[in-house]
Amino acid sequence: MGLTNKKEEQLRKMPIVQARTMKSKDGKYLIHRVEITTIRPMAYYETILHGKEEVEVSEDELQTLLSKQ
Repeated sequence: MGLTNKKEEQLRKMPIVQARTMKSKDGKYLIHRVEITTIRPMAYYETILHGKEEVEVSEDELQTLLSKQ
């Protein structure tokens, strides 16, 4: 039994999720990495970027924001 066309289309629109599990080099930790990939047309991002308000940030505020990461 195959998938319907509608279900295949829904699956194509879903993000791609990849999970990897590995041990750290020293063997003390388990590392579980999850990568989520979404593919969207550039028009989607252009619409978002053009609709966004521009905000002025001073050099000090920028440094503060960057240091928190």
